[in-house]
Amino acid sequence: MDNDVSAGNTTTVVGRLALGITLLAFGLGYTGVIDGVTAADAVSVAQYVGGVALFVAGLMAFRDRDTVSGTAFSALGALWFTWAVSADAAVADNAAGLFLLLFALVALSLTFAGGDQLGQGAYGLFFVSLLLLAIARFADNDGLTKVGGWFAVAAGAVAWYAATAALAHWPTALPRRAAGRGVTATG
Repeated sequence: MDNDVSAGNTTTVVGRLALGITLLAFGLGYTGVIDGVTAADAVSVAQYVGGVALFVAGLMAFRDRDTVSGTAFSALGALWFTWAVSADAAVADNAAGLFLLLFALVALSLTFAGGDQLGQGAYGLFFVSLLLLAIARFADNDGLTKVGGWFAVAAGAVAWYAATAALAHWPTALPRRAAGRGVTATG
């Protein structure tokens, strides 16, 4: 099998679809790009798709001895479930910012955990999103909130593409140029 095209495994595909859909709903809510749609409208998706389904996908990945996906999906499932069930609670901006910052650190760990380029890209974009959203909560800055939302949308699109690419056998890695190729010396 070509190293640039992967069939993926079922657990990873399901986890990435759940993560992608949740990030897209969450991010679009924060961007304000769709009239009348806010992040609060993503609560059901976050609770059941991002929380429950992603956590179960994490447990299934652990069963398959995939510790990177198991850790990622379980931790992010906990994030989404917690975010969803506490969405209606009156929480101080600093407390909400701290919650987002702590999970930004989880996303940063997942970015460096290894795995494929698309997974690392999705987690890296999600890290930036959570970091910006945390800073926005600390500073009460709506502009940063929207930018953080767009980073979540980008992360969701990458996660969705990774799952779709695995199913459709599309490329999942950037091509690498062999050392010394493409450069010629002229004398």
